[in-house]
Amino acid sequence: MTTDDLSGMGPLVARLGRAGQRLRHADQARPWVLDTAVVVLVFLMFCLPDLLHGHGFGGDGDGRRRFRLAFTELPVAGMLALQLGLVLPLLWRRRAPAVAFGAVAAVFVVQWSLGAALRADVALFVALYSLTLHGRLRQLPWACVVMAGALGLVAARVSAAVSVWDALFFLLSTATAALALGLMVRIRRAQLAGLRDRAARLEIERDQRGRLAVAAERARVAREMHDIVGHNLSVIITLADAGAYAAGAAPERGEEALHLIGDTGRQALGELRRVLGVLREADGPPAEPELSPQPGLADIDALCEGVRAAGLEVVYRTAGDTDALDSGVQLTVYRIVQEALTNTLKHAGVGARANLAIVVEDARLTITVQDSGPLGPAGRPRTANEEGHGLVGMRERAALYGGHVSASPAGAGWTVRADLDLTPEDGAR
Repeated sequence: MTTDDLSGMGPLVARLGRAGQRLRHADQARPWVLDTAVVVLVFLMFCLPDLLHGHGFGGDGDGRRRFRLAFTELPVAGMLALQLGLVLPLLWRRRAPAVAFGAVAAVFVVQWSLGAALRADVALFVALYSLTLHGRLRQLPWACVVMAGALGLVAARVSAAVSVWDALFFLLSTATAALALGLMVRIRRAQLAGLRDRAARLEIERDQRGRLAVAAERARVAREMHDIVGHNLSVIITLADAGAYAAGAAPERGEEALHLIGDTGRQALGELRRVLGVLREADGPPAEPELSPQPGLADIDALCEGVRAAGLEVVYRTAGDTDALDSGVQLTVYRIVQEALTNTLKHAGVGARANLAIVVEDARLTITVQDSGPLGPAGRPRTANEEGHGLVGMRERAALYGGHVSASPAGAGWTVRADLDLTPEDGAR
């Protein structure tokens, strides 16, 4: 068969598949139609010839005369009654396969006890196939015993015309074929059902992973928004208060505070645009991308300058190879430092002092922010169990690198300490 022949079979296979699917849907909607069709088909193919010719097995011909003489001739009414007893139970072959098999087997035994042979006996093999396919597997052993007994009776009845062992071999082979076919179709259907169930589970898992990814992205954006808005608003508020106090005594300091407020607001607006840009869905042509990089360790000096301008004295030092840190670690460090300094500015107030230290040693990075505490009414004391969204966000960021964050009082002030694990994920721990 050539490649063109194989390619030409594609539409045919697709049409057959669609036809089979339509038949399955129709059968699920009206199962009685298929059951009735099976009964009608068996009656037309195996019952009607006996009724028309007036014979059971054997038909006409000298070669079958001896076989015919071994059986009892039945009147048409008796033959029709036995045929209906064999065929009609097939209407329940799927809804109650064990009952249908038992009824067919009972009529089969009665028929052969009378010494009659009918083509409608094929209904027993159909019932065995249906029991194997639709029934409970634990019912198969007793069904096989009943089948073997019934076929043994047939072999004994035909012994005058056919060897008992030949008859048993033919009958048991036919029963085995019906049993094997039922098991094969049952296993195939179970495999298809398993594949459909697995596909449904995979689709659900895919949707769940999508929702988890969306939730994670929202949480990341929420953390960024909290860090940006919280820090810059704290600086703006502090600068505004300082500018209001200095407006009368030193107007030039008030003007400087206003310039710092504008610079801080523009910086916050730029960062907000960059963060919120990932949530935008452009309806038209894509806008020009924001090219400003994520903040890192090089931006901590500017961060400290902004905090100093708001009135908080910051002493910043680093130790170790900080230049080798990747951008993700640097963003995490920047956000933790930003949140810690924002909390210090918010709670310790103007005039306080904060010592910031970033130390890289081997595969560990340590961030320490220690403040001197409030010097006057500008700040408010914090309790040991006070924990806002900022500390939770710092802990979540540190957890991305196997680290943790702790905050505890130190004298009149507080100490925030963060430890990050810099070991690569594929490295040995």
